[in-house]
Amino acid sequence: MTIQKQRETIVSFGRKMITSQLTTGAGGNLSVCDRAAGRVAISPSGIEYFDLKPEDVVITDLNGQVIEGRYQPSSELGFHLALYHERQDVNAVVHTHSVYATTMACLGWEIPAVHYLVGFSGYKVPLAPYATFGTPELARNVTDSIGAYNAVLLANHGLVSVGGDMARAFNTAEEIELVARIYYQAKSVGEPVVLPDEEMERVLARFATYGQSPKDKGHV
Repeated sequence: MTIQKQRETIVSFGRKMITSQLTTGAGGNLSVCDRAAGRVAISPSGIEYFDLKPEDVVITDLNGQVIEGRYQPSSELGFHLALYHERQDVNAVVHTHSVYATTMACLGWEIPAVHYLVGFSGYKVPLAPYATFGTPELARNVTDSIGAYNAVLLANHGLVSVGGDMARAFNTAEEIELVARIYYQAKSVGEPVVLPDEEMERVLARFATYGQSPKDKGHV
């Protein structure tokens, strides 16, 4: 993936964050890591996504040194880089302020397996303790709490999702927001039934082979 392609990816998915109602204005942030080049493309701080152009996307190295870009990188660059250092399987990070996931985070609740789609994260969506945005403490809380999961709630803040590419990380953010809404609504009228770990093991095994492989595309 070239730097230009990375920049275009950030612009495209930044706008999709707005149209998918995962954030508002310039809220949240997203990045893509090119490990071969040792480069990270990240959304700039405070620029609304529909005003964002590819040349506005900031390029840093894996230590956070800005290589290209006229704007400051996202204030959350620290936890993006921490995730790339901690998880070699992660090449994209999405941070949203989606309403239902953030509601769970403000309640101080993890999201259990109330629906099998929580499997996009793992057996649950864990909760990272609160820390001020943009701080090294928040970066440590994110990496300590996410473990091997693909999503983590940030207490009183929002959601972070990760993936091998941007499409996967973004899809996880969307699906976890759906599960958060289902959990909220279920808790509003009763006590939801949580799927047992053994069922989630089966779900995760099926997720590993879910979807179309390249050779299957175009066939019924």
